[in-house]
Amino acid sequence: MQTWLDEYAVSHQNPLNKTIHWICIPLIYFSVMGLLWSVPISLFQLGPVPGNLALIIIALVFLYYSLMSFSLAIGMLLFSSLCGLVCFKIVQLQPNFISLWLLCIIVFVLAWIGQFYGHSVEGKKPSFLKDLQFLMIGPAWLMSFIYKKVGIKY
Repeated sequence: MQTWLDEYAVSHQNPLNKTIHWICIPLIYFSVMGLLWSVPISLFQLGPVPGNLALIIIALVFLYYSLMSFSLAIGMLLFSSLCGLVCFKIVQLQPNFISLWLLCIIVFVLAWIGQFYGHSVEGKKPSFLKDLQFLMIGPAWLMSFIYKKVGIKY
């Protein structure tokens, strides 16, 4: 995992780009989660939570991160669960609130505009243009900073 994180860090040195990433990566992660949450799967239900594609993808994402760092996988599972809780609450607010899928499309587009602006400031291309796996490394990269700050090894 450290090799991936180090390679990701190469194109994320500028303080403004880093700040933008701290805002935009979680928003992108949430928006993807919300879009997946909006795809119902009636084969299962978790208590009051209706089955949806996000719940399946969370399990696959956990497996992906577990192969590289189990402790980071736990952190990402917690963040994924928080995103799922927010999605669940947004759906409960409907029809008095914007639909989850529409909100997530707006957030997704705006956050990616932010990401590309950050990389224009950085003067380096986004890492995922080199390898699509970096789309998964970005959230773990942020989680690794949180882990270092609180003294959790990954």
